[in-house]
Amino acid sequence: MKKIFTQKHVPIASWSSSNHLNFRPRPITLFLLCVGLGLFGLGESLLITANIGVTPWTVLAQGISRATNLSTGEATLCMSLVVLLLWIPLRQIPGIGTVLNALIIAAVIEFSPPLLPHPTNSWLQATQTITGILMVGIGSGIYLVCHLGAGPRDGLMTGLQRVTQLPIAWVRTSIEVTVVVIGWFLGGTVGAGTVMFALAIGPAVSVGLVLASKLSSSPPPVDSCQ
Repeated sequence: MKKIFTQKHVPIASWSSSNHLNFRPRPITLFLLCVGLGLFGLGESLLITANIGVTPWTVLAQGISRATNLSTGEATLCMSLVVLLLWIPLRQIPGIGTVLNALIIAAVIEFSPPLLPHPTNSWLQATQTITGILMVGIGSGIYLVCHLGAGPRDGLMTGLQRVTQLPIAWVRTSIEVTVVVIGWFLGGTVGAGTVMFALAIGPAVSVGLVLASKLSSSPPPVDSCQ
């Protein structure tokens, strides 16, 4: 339990790529990258269908939309571009994981909601929200350990962690709480699920990283095709 709140780095496993700019990763690395991103997207879908609050970044997008002439979708795109620009001073390196992050998560969110429960009971909604948060965290851990590049917000998290040397759980929680507060002040809608996500996603990501690292005790082999 203690390690969840003290984990400071993305671990290296036997399937990890030795280079974020590796465009020909080993099949196992690419497979686990897709599995992690699929779980991430499924967790997001569970949050959507639980219907008790959107994620903090969506709250911020709503707030920006209210304060400008942008739609929520346009505001989301602008936020992603700004976050990617913040990668430059943080010296974050993109990779195929950065691209697949957008494609796979978007595809899962597009097609999975009709297949998922849409509870109306408040306890079931809360349970589904917690399940979704855990799935996002575990999926994040699996795909980040592949070391093939993070998504925009996860890259911001790992970059700030490296600069501050604070545990990942605290860095991610600080980012999400800051985002939801700004979004709320700008007029975004905050629900119970939003608060749960903001406070729990940091520890959930750490859980994912710890679990992923425990799947491999041997040192990572050198990639044969980079």
